[in-house]
Amino acid sequence: MTTEMKVNDSSLPLRRDVKMLGNILGEILVYHGGLELFNKVEKIREMCKALRNQNDDVNYLALKQEITNLDPNLRKQIIRAFSVYFHLINAAEQNHRIRRRREYQLKSDVNVQPGSIESAIFSLQENKISSEILQNVLNTISLELIITAHPTEATKRSILEIQKRIADILKSLDNPLISKKERQKMEESLFNEVTVLWQTDELRHTKPTVMDEVKNGLYYFDQTLFDVLPEIHQEVEDSLKVHYPGQDWKVPHFLRFGSWIGGDRDGNPNVTPEITWETLNRQRRLVLKKYKVVLVELMKRFSHSSTRANVSQELFLSLKEDEEKYLSIDQRWPNEIEVYRRKFAIMIERLKQVGNSEIGYSSADEFLQDLLMVQRSIYHHHPTNHELKMLQKFIRQVQLFGFHLATLDIRNHSGEHEAAIAEILRKVGITDNYPTLSEDEKLDLLQNILKDPRPLLLLHEDYSRETQEMIKVFQLIKKAHQEFGKRSIYVYLVSMTQSASDLLEVLVLAKEAGIYRLHTDGTVETDLNVAPLLETIDDLTAGPKIMETLFQMPVYRKHLEKLNDQQEIMLGYSDGSKDGGTLTANWKLYKAQMEIHAMAKNYKISLKFFHGRGGSLGRGGGTLQRSLLSQPAETLGDGVKITEQGEVLSSRYLLEDIAYRSLEQATSTLLKASAHVLKESEQGRIREARWVDAIEEISAVSLTKYQSLVFQDHDFITYFNQATPLKELGELNIGSRPMSRKNSAKFENLRAIPWVFAWTQSRQLFPAWYAAGTGLDSYASKGKENIKILQEMYEQWPFFRSTIDNLQMALMKADITTAKEYAALVDDQQVGERIFNNIVEEYNKTKKVLLKITKDEELLDQTPNIKDSVHRRNPYVDPLNFIQVELIKELRKSDEPNDELLTQVLLTISGIAAGLRNTG
Repeated sequence: MTTEMKVNDSSLPLRRDVKMLGNILGEILVYHGGLELFNKVEKIREMCKALRNQNDDVNYLALKQEITNLDPNLRKQIIRAFSVYFHLINAAEQNHRIRRRREYQLKSDVNVQPGSIESAIFSLQENKISSEILQNVLNTISLELIITAHPTEATKRSILEIQKRIADILKSLDNPLISKKERQKMEESLFNEVTVLWQTDELRHTKPTVMDEVKNGLYYFDQTLFDVLPEIHQEVEDSLKVHYPGQDWKVPHFLRFGSWIGGDRDGNPNVTPEITWETLNRQRRLVLKKYKVVLVELMKRFSHSSTRANVSQELFLSLKEDEEKYLSIDQRWPNEIEVYRRKFAIMIERLKQVGNSEIGYSSADEFLQDLLMVQRSIYHHHPTNHELKMLQKFIRQVQLFGFHLATLDIRNHSGEHEAAIAEILRKVGITDNYPTLSEDEKLDLLQNILKDPRPLLLLHEDYSRETQEMIKVFQLIKKAHQEFGKRSIYVYLVSMTQSASDLLEVLVLAKEAGIYRLHTDGTVETDLNVAPLLETIDDLTAGPKIMETLFQMPVYRKHLEKLNDQQEIMLGYSDGSKDGGTLTANWKLYKAQMEIHAMAKNYKISLKFFHGRGGSLGRGGGTLQRSLLSQPAETLGDGVKITEQGEVLSSRYLLEDIAYRSLEQATSTLLKASAHVLKESEQGRIREARWVDAIEEISAVSLTKYQSLVFQDHDFITYFNQATPLKELGELNIGSRPMSRKNSAKFENLRAIPWVFAWTQSRQLFPAWYAAGTGLDSYASKGKENIKILQEMYEQWPFFRSTIDNLQMALMKADITTAKEYAALVDDQQVGERIFNNIVEEYNKTKKVLLKITKDEELLDQTPNIKDSVHRRNPYVDPLNFIQVELIKELRKSDEPNDELLTQVLLTISGIAAGLRNTG
C-alpha cells in the first residue's frame, strides 16, 4: 500500500516512516491476497482521493459502483487492509512525537522544548515570578488523573502491544550509530511485526469482564506510570535548582493517578463488592511486585562496605533487631559488612509477607521509614551534591503509590442510595415513604440521624437483596481502609446529584458502616469525601445552591473539617453536552465552577473539581494542557482531577516517552497558569465582563437551537437511530457496562458514549459542534464590534480559545460528503433529507463563523501538525465509511441474523475508530 503526502510537508522523517510501513503492508497484501487484493485497495484509495479533489457525480457514482460490486470475501480483506494501515500510521505518529522531543533535547543548548517543565520554570523566572509565589503554587496545585473503564477503546490489547513494538523499532531505526547489519535485523523485525498485525484478529469475541478491565488499567501502571510519575516530580525539582539556585525547594507530590475500574458501580451490575475487593488486592500485588524488583536492583548496586563507608549507627541498630525478628539464619545476607544488602534482604522478605503474616509491613509508611533510614545513612558518606537518584526515585514511588497503587473511587447513582435509605427507614419505623418527603423534610431527617451516635441498621437478612448489596459496599470501604490504608478508597461519587439530600444519604450509609463516626462528646471522625456529580444542564445550574445548602449545615461542616475543609465536586461533560449541546454545556460547566468557587471561598472551603472528560470532542476531549487551560483560572489552585479513558489511555500512556511528554505538558501548563493567576489576581484581572456577557448570549441562542432539533423534532431520534450504526455498536465487545442505564431504549437512558461513538462513526460528529455556529453567528452578526470582541476572546481567553479550537477539530474530522451516505439509511427519505440538510446548514454556518473568529483561511491553520494528520488519514477512512454503509443496508434488510455481515460491519467500526483516533 503506497501513500502520498504533500510535497511541502515538513515532517520528512514521519513521511519516510509512513511510506516504509505502507510498502511493507503492500507486500503483505500481495502475499496473502495476491495482486487482486493489492490493486483493488489501491484503486479504491485513488477513487476516494479523486472524490475529495473533485466531488462530482462521475467520481461519486464510480466509487459507489466499485464498492457495491465487491466480492464479500475480498471486501473483508479490503476492510482489514485499511484498518491495519491506521494502526501503522498511529505507531509512526507516536514515534514522531518521541523523535521531535529528542531533537529538542539534543539542541538544549539553543532552546528548550515548548511545553516542557524546564520551559515553564524558565518562563516564570523571566516573568519575575518570585520563589515565594512559586513555592506557594507547588504547595497548592494538585492534578489527579483517573483511569476509567468507560468502553471507548475499540482496539484490542494485543493490537496495541504490536503498535508499541513497531514504535519501539522505529525509534531504534532513528539511531544514527547502528550498523548496516543491525539495521537489516531491525527492518526484518519490523516486517515480522506488521505480518503478525495482519494475522491478528481485530475483534473481541466476548465481552470483557470487569477484572479484564482492571487488568488493562494496571497495564499502564506496570509499563509506564510507575516510572514516569516520580521522574516528572524530579524534573520539577531539578529545573527549579537550575533557574532558582540557592533555594531549598520542597516539591510535594502534586501529580497522582487514581482509578474507577472495579469501583464504578453506576449502571454496571457487574461491579460487586467482591469485584472491588479483588481489584484492591490486584493493585496491591502489582505495586509490591514493582517494589521487590527495585529492591533487588538496589541490593545489586549498594555493595558499600561498613569498613569503607561511615554507615549510620541508626542503621546498625535496626539491622541487629530486624534480622532477629524477621529472618531465619539462612534468609540473612551472608556478608556482615555489606550493611545495605543486609537491610534490603530484610525489606524484601517483609514485602513478601505483606497481607500474609505479622512479619509483613503493616503499612506503606512503615516501609517508607526503612527507606528513609537508608537514605539518612547514605548522607553520612556520600557526597551531598551528588544525590543517589535511584534511591530518591524509589522513595518518591513509595510516597506516590503506597501499598494501594492507586486510589480507587467508588461511584453509584443517587437513586440507588435513596432506595436503600427508604427501605432502612421504613424497616426501623422512622418513615414509611421517604421518597415522597419534601427536600426540606429529607434534610431535617437525615441531619437528625447523623447527629445521633446510635446505629439504624437491623440484621442484614431483614433487607432486600439490593439494600443488602448497598450496605456491603460501605462495609467493604471500611474493611479496605483497615487492610490497604485510607488512601485506598477516599472519594464516593454520587451520579445524578440533584439535591443536597443525595449527599447526606451517602453520609448516613457511611455512618452505619463506621466510616463516619459521631462520638458522644460531639466530635466527628470521617474517612470518606462524598462528592456530587453534576451532569445535566439543570444540575449544573443548581450546583452552587446544592453545595451552599450543605455548607450551611453544622453537621456537614464538621464532616468537612475532618477532611481539611476540602470538598470534591465532579462535573460531567457527557450528559451536559447530550442535554444542551457542546457550547452551552462547556459554558455551564465553566460558570458552575466560577460560582461554586466564589461561594465556597466565603465559607473558607477549598475545592477539588473533578472533570469527567471523555476522549472524544463531544465529551470534553482534547489534550491535557488544553483541558487545564479551559478551566476558570482562579480554580486551578483548588486541585484538579480529570478522567482518562478508552483510546486516551493508549495514545498517552502506552509508550513511556509519550507518557512523560503528556504529563510534562500538563505540569508545565498547571505551573504557569497557577503562578500567573496568583500574580494577576493582585491586579484583579482574570477575564473581562464583556466576554462573559457575550458567551452568556451565545450560549442561550445555541441551547435553543440544539434543543429545538434534539428534543422538539419528533423525527430526530428516528434519524439518529437509523443514520448511524448505533444498533450495530451494541455488538462490539469493548466494555463490561451496558450501553443504556436500566437497559432502557429511551433517549434519556442512553449513555453518552454510544451517543458520541455512533455520530463519530457516521462522520457527522454532531455532539461535538452542532448549534455552536448558530450561537456564535447570531452574536457576530449584530455588528462589527461583536466580531472584534469574539476575536479578542479567542486571543486572550484560554477557555474560549479551547472551545473554538475544539470546534475546529470537530468540523475537520466531520465529513459532509460521507455523512450524506448515512442519511440515506433513514427509511423515510424525506425525514432523512430534512434533518441532514439542517445539519449541513449548521455545519457551513459554524465553519464560516469560526474562520472569522480565528482570522484563518482554513480550519486548524494554527495547528498544522494536526491538520496534516487529518488530511493524511482521510483517503483511508473514506473507503471504510462507504463500505460500512453498504454493509449496514444489507444487514438491516436481512430477515435472518447474518454473522459474517455483522463481523464485517464491526471490522469497519474498529477501523474507522483507529483512523479518526476517536470513539466515544
